[in-house]
Amino acid sequence: MLVVVVVPGLDGKMKKMWKSACATAVLYTIIMNLRCVCRSLCWPFGSATLDSRHCVFALSILTLLMQVVVEANSWWSLAMNPLLIPEAYIIGAQPLCSQLVGLSQGQKKLCQLYQDHMQYIGEGAKTGIRECQYQFRHRRWNCSTVDNSSVFGRVMHIASRETAFTYAISAAGVVNAVSRACREGELSSCGCSRAARPKDLPRDWLWGGCGDNLNYGYRFSKEFVDAREREKSYPKGSYDSARQMMNLHNNEAGRRTVSDLAHVSCKCHGVSGSCSLKTCWLQLADFRKVGDALKEKYDSAAAMKLNTRGKLVQLNSKFNAPTNHDLVYLESSPDYCLKNQSTGSLGTVGRLCNKTSEGMDGCELMCCGRGYDQYKAQIVERCHCKFHWCCYVKCKRCTKIVDQFVCK
Repeated sequence: MLVVVVVPGLDGKMKKMWKSACATAVLYTIIMNLRCVCRSLCWPFGSATLDSRHCVFALSILTLLMQVVVEANSWWSLAMNPLLIPEAYIIGAQPLCSQLVGLSQGQKKLCQLYQDHMQYIGEGAKTGIRECQYQFRHRRWNCSTVDNSSVFGRVMHIASRETAFTYAISAAGVVNAVSRACREGELSSCGCSRAARPKDLPRDWLWGGCGDNLNYGYRFSKEFVDAREREKSYPKGSYDSARQMMNLHNNEAGRRTVSDLAHVSCKCHGVSGSCSLKTCWLQLADFRKVGDALKEKYDSAAAMKLNTRGKLVQLNSKFNAPTNHDLVYLESSPDYCLKNQSTGSLGTVGRLCNKTSEGMDGCELMCCGRGYDQYKAQIVERCHCKFHWCCYVKCKRCTKIVDQFVCK
């Protein structure tokens, strides 16, 4: 039985010590109970010594599995969270932040301070996931999500090109969503862009309007998305420290891609559209362009390794060193041909392929040489479209039979 004791009048330091003592007591209770359960299971099959050794081993495995489950959670799960509605974020509603799955301690603190931002962080994550799935729709790994708080599953445990792209596109999605939310007046702590007037803008053009607040979106994304990595501390030169640096680098590359593609947009004013005057503002690029740019960076991503000083350096020194705008990775990607629980690969069995293509979407590469099945499918599409004055297009719906090819 677990007894909860409330002790009033403790200062901050004493509260921290009390929580630590309580956590230790709870952990000890759990372990002792597990030992009892383990003993009852092992005792009929061997001696007490064998029982003890097996129990210690079982408890070690259980602890490792619990750690993996905890670390698998990600803020990406905000994209799937049903609580992400504006009415849910009431000032002072701290329990909501503690209930959101996947947030680190630092991210929960930011949630409590900026609760109205959480909906748009979720929208940014969702935008990133959708763009990832679009960019990889013809690849063996197609950015599939799994039904848990890790969102992408064990694939993200591998420091591969795919992981690099996922971190970059999701960080970019948050910049995009928060910057636009500022412009639309949805957030209490920001408004329209205050970016400086471009030097090459003609003098008779006005710099104003209400632009996307890229500066705020960039800074908030850096604070929130990077919090999970920055609050961890790993031994210098360890694999975990290398992975931490890789994740932070790719987060930054995603944000900088959004910044690099932002442009000046203008609107004409004047009698009968004479455009005698223009008002201009800063506008983010369509997110598809961000996805296209990051996909190109994915194709040219740099393989990295740790040097003796614990820094990431390029594996092949013959190539130019990657900049803060480029993607980096540490490990080669699995082939994603077959379902593999250890790597998180879902395989390509049952995937559609293009019989006539020689690219990654072609049946030979997509199916990994296993062959494919052909069948007839009925599809419905718009046809015989006509423009009607004024102003709409009316189409009919036509049905046709097509050949489809599916990997064995």
